[in-house]
Amino acid sequence: MIKKIIKSYDYSLIIAIALLCAFGLVMVYSSSMAWAVSPRYGVEADHFYQKQKLFMLGSLVFFLLTALFPYKIMKSTKFLLPMVFLSVLGLLGLLIFGKIAGNAQSWYQIGPLKLQPSEFVKLCVIIYLAAVYAKKQTYINQFNQGVLPPLAYLIIVCSFIAMEPDYGTAIIIALIGATIIFSSGMNIKNIIKLILIGAIIILPFILVFQDKIFTEKRMGRVTAVSDPFADVQKTGFQLANSYIAIGSGGVNGLGLGKSVQKLGYLPESHTDFIMAIIAEELGMWGVGFVILTLTYIVLRGLYIGLRCKDPFGSLLAIGVSSMIGIQAFINLGGVSGIIPLTGVPLPFISYGGSSLLMLAISAGILVNISMFVKYENKYKNKQEKINKKVQHRNGKVFYI
Repeated sequence: MIKKIIKSYDYSLIIAIALLCAFGLVMVYSSSMAWAVSPRYGVEADHFYQKQKLFMLGSLVFFLLTALFPYKIMKSTKFLLPMVFLSVLGLLGLLIFGKIAGNAQSWYQIGPLKLQPSEFVKLCVIIYLAAVYAKKQTYINQFNQGVLPPLAYLIIVCSFIAMEPDYGTAIIIALIGATIIFSSGMNIKNIIKLILIGAIIILPFILVFQDKIFTEKRMGRVTAVSDPFADVQKTGFQLANSYIAIGSGGVNGLGLGKSVQKLGYLPESHTDFIMAIIAEELGMWGVGFVILTLTYIVLRGLYIGLRCKDPFGSLLAIGVSSMIGIQAFINLGGVSGIIPLTGVPLPFISYGGSSLLMLAISAGILVNISMFVKYENKYKNKQEKINKKVQHRNGKVFYI
């Protein structure tokens, strides 16, 4: 039994995740050396590398636990209620005890450790919406009973995160929620209703808080997309240096460790802009490796969701895959100037403990769903073959 379960794990998915994490660790070391010894931090050159290595080892433990932990237990009320309560309480506590970093009060400082609750809320939203909409499949098209009630949790957490203010994360969570909702099986009529309700809620909020939302700094990020070199010393500084890094790398790159932009020119070179350093040092080969591996993980997750006969497992796999895909698109879009910068890390690559831990747990859940899908399909196919097998004896048919 145990051997059959072990054989059912999706090792291609596990290998893809492991390769990205190992590659990310190398690039965190390469991109952070200069920033570590700079006056801003004043630590050892391998400071961020050593911390990321510890984050990775801790995340590995949680990955293994969630890969072994049966995902179906998470849809029980005993699991969901404490999760929802703690996630809301964690966000509410930030308004009082949170530490300000990057103009947002979105961190808890516990000694040397920093924790960002909004990262884990992403996963909480996925689990909650997947569980609730899976239970409501029989009446998913009844708008007042099947569609609206679960959205209260989504609206509450997005509102608290927007109050930090961290609009980028709030938008990501809203997009993840929308993906699960659209995949839940509800009809087009209800989807249109939801879009209209969302517009009715969001537009007044934007009008009331437009001075806080459309600040000079945020609007500068929008205008910088069209021409970052127009104000290269201020609003376009990060994007302009990102372009220089990408352009300098060309096809083959300057070589691992030989980036110039990481020597104080490109801020956050080991977090939000790590892909620019990858492009500079390893060229399009490094960029292609990251994009192709991330694409494989996302598409593999969606494939797992489509194959899963359990509605909860299907929506859970789609939610986790969409989260990885949305974050990757927003990060890469910001680095390349397709969309305004939002400060979103690149999944499995960028430096950061909270993000890596949340992704490890999510990846473990995805691997667990894949294992159950593969094992159950194997068992079902085997049973069908047994049931169809017949033996003719003396003109009679015996089912074996």
